[in-house]
Amino acid sequence: MTDARSVRPMGAILFLCSAMLALMAIVPLLWMVSIAFKGPDEVFSTALVPARPTLENFLYVFTEVDFFRFLLNTLAVAGTVTLVALLFHSMAGYALARLRFPGREVIFLGMFSTFLISLPVIIVPLFILVRQLGLVNSYAGLIIPAIFNAFGIFLLRQFYLNVPRELEEAAFIDGAGHWRVYWSIVLPLSRPILSALAIFFFLANWNAFLWPLTITSDPRLWVVQVAVAGFQAQYSASWNYIMAASTIVALPTLLLFAVFQRQIVESIKTGGLK
Repeated sequence: MTDARSVRPMGAILFLCSAMLALMAIVPLLWMVSIAFKGPDEVFSTALVPARPTLENFLYVFTEVDFFRFLLNTLAVAGTVTLVALLFHSMAGYALARLRFPGREVIFLGMFSTFLISLPVIIVPLFILVRQLGLVNSYAGLIIPAIFNAFGIFLLRQFYLNVPRELEEAAFIDGAGHWRVYWSIVLPLSRPILSALAIFFFLANWNAFLWPLTITSDPRLWVVQVAVAGFQAQYSASWNYIMAASTIVALPTLLLFAVFQRQIVESIKTGGLK
């Protein structure tokens, strides 16, 4: 039997470690927001709360820079990738989980192996391929390479493996084909896991930087992360403008996580990750 006296110090240690990690994550965000509301003369002040809070930095970002266009570009790219990826990934996951065809396991292992390869490793051949297809400096070049995600296919395949076969067999007996079963039975049952993946895909593409930086040189196609990097090059001494732009970029992701954090956790549980 575990001694209660030994459990309490361990719990205190775990609490302190958790509190330190939380502070390490939160303090940079608070400092970013603080500088965003400071004037140029207060940027390097050690005070967390601005002495004279101002909205001039945010007004400058939206009036002197075409930042609204960058936000729309990012929203269009992230939203399109999310919708198209969910459709294709759900079909691929269902096929790999339920359909019997030669080489199914080889195809799945090949797809899953790409999950172990990071983007910087393949960015040069990927850029050459996209350039040969004439997709450089285009929305298609931003969207199409970002659609495939081995994690999404793997997660959906695991989810479909846990779906009772009796539901599909009953539909087959009634004369439904694979497409009707997928569309009318499998997709409605997939709403929890698709909701989680939608949030993950949207956040990943909202925060994408390396590929958009590589594929676009036209400022009209910049996404917000590339725009913020351009801010750092153009306004290297104006940290108030840079932090204001960074706050605008971070706000949607923070709100999305704050609103849907319970759904994310519950969806992962429903997805059958054991």
